[in-house]
Amino acid sequence: MIEQDTIRLMRECDAGIKMGVSSIDDVIDYVKNEDFRAKLRDCKAEHEKLKEEIHELLCRYHDDGKEPNPMAKGMSWMKTNVKLTMDDSDATVADLMTDGCNMDVKSLNKYLNEYEAAEEKVKDITKRLINLEEKLAIDIRQYL
Repeated sequence: MIEQDTIRLMRECDAGIKMGVSSIDDVIDYVKNEDFRAKLRDCKAEHEKLKEEIHELLCRYHDDGKEPNPMAKGMSWMKTNVKLTMDDSDATVADLMTDGCNMDVKSLNKYLNEYEAAEEKVKDITKRLINLEEKLAIDIRQYL
């Protein structure tokens, strides 16, 4: 049970990180405020550090990880592009990113509770990812 929960939680973190990086990549070129852009770049860099930690652990378990749900990724891309076509302001980007962060925090907390037998190291990575998402949502409120 411990190994199964550990792998499942790592997979969800992997998918969440990939989705987060992809979302930042989708919007960063629209951001006009340099401080806002720096916050997104810093968050992306932190995501990539966590991705490396998860990747090392997944390799130890001989697992390939998980890609984000194609439907969710497609819907996110479509929502982002439609909203930014109508209004490409920093407020729109902040709104989109805040929604994404909130969804990720909700999902990761659900998986943290669901896979409670996971190794503490993986739970710690999950909690750091949750904190990273929560921090970004707070840091970009000023741009809403």
